[in-house]
Amino acid sequence: MVETAWEGLDQTVGIRPVILCIGGFGDNASMFEGLAVTDIAKNYRLLPFNLPGFGEPPLSGKTTLNALAQIVADRANECGAEIVLAHSVASIIASLAAGKPGCSITTILSLEGNITAEDAYFSGTAADYDDPTTFRRAFLDRLDEMSTTAPIITRYRQAVSEADPVALWQLGADARGFSAKHLPGMVLQNAAKVIYLYNPENCPKTTLEWLSENRMDRIVLENATHWASVDQPDMLADKIALALSSIEKQSLNARR
Repeated sequence: MVETAWEGLDQTVGIRPVILCIGGFGDNASMFEGLAVTDIAKNYRLLPFNLPGFGEPPLSGKTTLNALAQIVADRANECGAEIVLAHSVASIIASLAAGKPGCSITTILSLEGNITAEDAYFSGTAADYDDPTTFRRAFLDRLDEMSTTAPIITRYRQAVSEADPVALWQLGADARGFSAKHLPGMVLQNAAKVIYLYNPENCPKTTLEWLSENRMDRIVLENATHWASVDQPDMLADKIALALSSIEKQSLNARR
C-alpha cells in the first residue's frame, strides 16, 4: 500500500505537520507517489490514503460525498491532520469533512477541485447510466480513447479499472446531484482556509469566471495536466510550500 510506504519514511510521527492527500474521482493514493521524493516531504508528513471503493473495500452502505467526508474527517482526526490536499471531486469531500463537528481540518489545498457543475466532467456522467456495469464500461472506453492523445490518462485509467464499479457509479451520480443543488466553490470557500491550485487551461469557462469573481486564494500550475502530482510533482510541491508559507504569514499577522 502507498500509505505504508510513506509512513515508513517518517519514524517521528507528530513532529512534522500532516498533509492528508485524497485522490479524485475513481483514483487512489498512487497519484501522489511522486510527491514522496520532493522537498515538501522533508517538512511535512504527507499521508495519502485510499477511500472506500477506491483502493479500499467499499462501504456497506451507499457511496456518497457525505459518507466519504465522514471517513476523511475521522482519518484527519486520527492522524491530527489540519491540512488536506484534495484532487478534483475530493475537494467537495474535503469541504464536507471540514464541516463535520470536531474535525481537525482547517486548510484545504484544492488541486483543480470542483468549483462549478461543469467540473464534474468525469464524475457527473455516471448519472447518465442506469447501472454501474454499463457506466464503468463506457467510462473506461472514453479513457482509452483519450489516452491515445494524452498519455497521462493511462495511469488514471488503470486506477479507475481497479475501483469498485458500484462505488464509482454511486459517487459520480451523487457528485452531479450535489452540484445541481449547491455551488461547490461556495461550499469550499466557506469550509476552511483554501488555496486553489490549478492550470487555467484545464478548467471550464464557468469555473474560470467564478474564480475571477471571488476572492479565493489561488496559485497557477503552469503547463500542468489535471494530474499535476503525477506529471509535475516537483513544481506542485514548490507551489504547496508557497501556499502554506502564505497561510502561515497570514496567521502570524492576524495574531499581532
